[in-house]
Amino acid sequence: MDLTEPSTRISVIGAGHVGLVTGACLAQAGHIVTMVENDSARLAGLRQSPPNVPIYEPGLQQLVEHLCLEAPERFRFTDSIREVVADSEAAFICVGTPQGETGEANLFYVERVATEIAEALVASGREHFVVIEKSTVPVRTGEAVRRTMERVLRRHGKDELPFEVVSNPEFLAEGTALRDFMSPDRIVVGVESTSGAEMMRRIYEPIIKSNADGKSEPEILITDVQSAELIKHASNSFLALRISFINAVANICERAGADIREVARGMGLDPRIGPHFLKAGVGFGGYCFPKDVAAFYHISKELGYPFELLKNVLEINEGQRILVIDKLRSALWNLKGKTIAIWGLAFKPNTEDMRGAPALDIIHLLQQEGALIVAYDPAVTNVIAEAVELKDSALAAAEGADAIVLVTEWKEFAELSDESLKSIATAMAYPVFIDGRNLLEPERMRNLGFEYHGIGVRRNT
Repeated sequence: MDLTEPSTRISVIGAGHVGLVTGACLAQAGHIVTMVENDSARLAGLRQSPPNVPIYEPGLQQLVEHLCLEAPERFRFTDSIREVVADSEAAFICVGTPQGETGEANLFYVERVATEIAEALVASGREHFVVIEKSTVPVRTGEAVRRTMERVLRRHGKDELPFEVVSNPEFLAEGTALRDFMSPDRIVVGVESTSGAEMMRRIYEPIIKSNADGKSEPEILITDVQSAELIKHASNSFLALRISFINAVANICERAGADIREVARGMGLDPRIGPHFLKAGVGFGGYCFPKDVAAFYHISKELGYPFELLKNVLEINEGQRILVIDKLRSALWNLKGKTIAIWGLAFKPNTEDMRGAPALDIIHLLQQEGALIVAYDPAVTNVIAEAVELKDSALAAAEGADAIVLVTEWKEFAELSDESLKSIATAMAYPVFIDGRNLLEPERMRNLGFEYHGIGVRRNT
């Protein structure tokens, strides 16, 4: 959907998942966007024809191809921050903020980009430039970005050069990122002045108007920088809290003879609670939730309020991986020398991303027990873990296995026919099935010949 609102010249620094989605969607909305990427191999791939998008995100390859071929005047790639700052009105910072050893966010790349933007402002003399935090950062990062840039300007005798720092946290889920950006439920913007707010309204105006049907028009929340930064971490931590809470309840269900699926359904019918993020399983993973919860806990301690509840959220989540091993021990006795098939390696469906994937933790724990690992995932073609044999189908992974552990709820697994599942059970040494997402019906699986174990699922169902 190409939109025709007046365009703004925007630079997006970092062509990773968040940056590339942000840049492509803003260009699709009609803005003039230049992507900055300092990885020479990635940059070369994006510049080739057709471009090579190094990220598995539904629709992104097609959108980038379309923009590069049909609208090259408003979507291009470079490795020069100095060039784009001189030629744009605002820059989105979309660089990585990896987790440090003690849980804190590593902001080295954010600081480096802020320094380079300030040096570019000195060289160009551009005034009223808007620097937009899009990377997930802890509260008060905006203050640090401003201090960093002011030091650079002061060193060059350009103290008077006005600029603005804005926080615009992303709420993009892998697998639905394009839809999330183009049809958001809310847009959060933290600003220092009315001019910053106007810039952000101008950037998002075509997207807001495209959704203005009376039902889905997103609300744009204009607030201060610190509040915007906290909204992102607080949102992700609260969702992680819901997941850990329902997993803790699932463990109680197993001990009490209750069924977590019924408990969660009953809870979700309460409009004050709702049904979302109440699915028990092996816990959350990915790049965002674990990192954001840990970073929020770290910054809370720095601010003098240790948020111990967040520590418990992470501990419960880690315990769900150990629960899988306990279930396998209960079913197979000793795990040494046993072959375990892992169904699903990515941290969630519709992505190949294995950062923080529960499967990696489970594989590591199994290998410590001396188990042999085979695995299948519809999107993952390279396994990070050592000594893992990757298969090309669910059946191939199951052949000769002593147990299957379903870790990622891919649609392919949910849609396996009775005939296929019977073949899989027959091909196994022992038809033990650990359903780490409660994806398949227990009674059906037992009728097809499996020894089925779910998470918090009543045993006699």
